[in-house]
Amino acid sequence: MRIYTRSRIPGATYFFTVNLAERQGNDLLVKHIDALREAFRVTKKTHPFVIEAMVVLPDHLHCLWRLPPDDSDYPKRWRLIKAHFSQMLACGEFISASRKKKGERGIWQRRYWEHVIRDERDLHNHLDYIHYNPVKHGHVLRAIDWPYSSFHIYVVRGHYPADWAAPSNLDRRLG
Repeated sequence: MRIYTRSRIPGATYFFTVNLAERQGNDLLVKHIDALREAFRVTKKTHPFVIEAMVVLPDHLHCLWRLPPDDSDYPKRWRLIKAHFSQMLACGEFISASRKKKGERGIWQRRYWEHVIRDERDLHNHLDYIHYNPVKHGHVLRAIDWPYSSFHIYVVRGHYPADWAAPSNLDRRLG
């Protein structure tokens, strides 16, 4: 049996994908965007990190975090974010027997995907992936039209043109 070991590098930049437990037709993350923002704010206050980029979709999110130079404990941060967000929502979701046994809610998938950013090219590929995701999933035709994305900040900073990933500019989408 192969055991997965998470990479833990102090001060590294990580890409994450985090999903709701029930993704089909679920819009909790955008419906309760203020609660999600509060969960991040509270966690960052006690366990600092920098959000380099992020997109929140109805049923999952992608983000890039940079951790402090002496810290690699992103699992704790995710536990806190998930717990705080869950506490702010009324109960009512399906909770499996195994989750009930452990006293867990049924909002988030237990696991998440993490990837250590290796170099500038890897960083830019993940930035593009994050910012293109609402278009990929058919939520909007242009990246600029999705309100829950750091894409807008990157446009203001001059890293992307406002029409990046627009239908007439798909050839420019991924560099």
